[in-house]
Amino acid sequence: MSDFGMILKILPFAGLLFLVSCKDFIEPSIEDEKVFINAPADSTQTSTYLQTFWWDEVEDALSYRVQIVTPGFSDASRLIMDTLVTNNKFIYTLDPGIYEWRIRGENGSSSTLYTTQRLTVYESNIGSQVVQVRAPSNGLLTNLSDTEFSWNNLYGAKVYRLQVDTNNFRDEKVLFFDQTTTALDLRVRFSKDNTYQWRVRAEQDSAVSKWSTISEIRYDKTPPSIVSLVGPSKGASAASPVSLQWKALEDASSYQLYVYRSDTTTLYNPSFPMTLKETNYSFKDGTFGEVVYWKVRAADVAGNWGAFSELRSFTIQ
Repeated sequence: MSDFGMILKILPFAGLLFLVSCKDFIEPSIEDEKVFINAPADSTQTSTYLQTFWWDEVEDALSYRVQIVTPGFSDASRLIMDTLVTNNKFIYTLDPGIYEWRIRGENGSSSTLYTTQRLTVYESNIGSQVVQVRAPSNGLLTNLSDTEFSWNNLYGAKVYRLQVDTNNFRDEKVLFFDQTTTALDLRVRFSKDNTYQWRVRAEQDSAVSKWSTISEIRYDKTPPSIVSLVGPSKGASAASPVSLQWKALEDASSYQLYVYRSDTTTLYNPSFPMTLKETNYSFKDGTFGEVVYWKVRAADVAGNWGAFSELRSFTIQ
């Protein structure tokens, strides 16, 4: 086959690779795209305050702007919400009223047109409603003993009851925390390491809302064990680069390595202390005959730091 024929055969594939490569570097425009809404349907009338706004994803959109006004965008008296979300669902609690809401897809250089729909929320008994919790997120792991719990306002509520338990509310007479407030948040102090469940409901004089979905938070204040150094041994001579090694800890998620000059207090260079996932580090600095000191401590996933290992020295050979 001639060189010209080979070029003709390769050219289409080269063009395809060029298009793929261009998409990696040039952000596609989404100006001609449209967001299709799944729920709530246009002109929905409902007595449910907690609404889930749901739409189809738009290819090449990185986020979606959701806006809610009352009563409509042409005669808005109040902006209820203007937010960016990165997935295709947004949950929000509305008061009874007439609303218009709209959504568009966005990326770094373009956006779709807005898709706009109407929604009417009627007043109803608080007993059929659910409080929307805000924080902490479900499954949070923390080492902070004081934690703030928060939720959104629910129309008609006089007070809110926050309950926290360690036994999944099997016995409501014996709870870790049970308190009411007129505010939209409460601080709770954890006393010991444990997994805690929590929930919120709204209350009136003669009615209560449904409980929010039970969420979990795990409190862990216990630090990792002390790190055991492996090598080089204390006071040893070692050829450069020196391999600093220590034993792995089951409860450690990372390690912090400190390397000092011969005065034992001056950090060897601005790179230290250094956080590592591994249990070794190759020390390549230093000069022949120089004495260097080092120590290591561990951290767990909750952010607790363990005690330091012994301080060891080595001499560079």
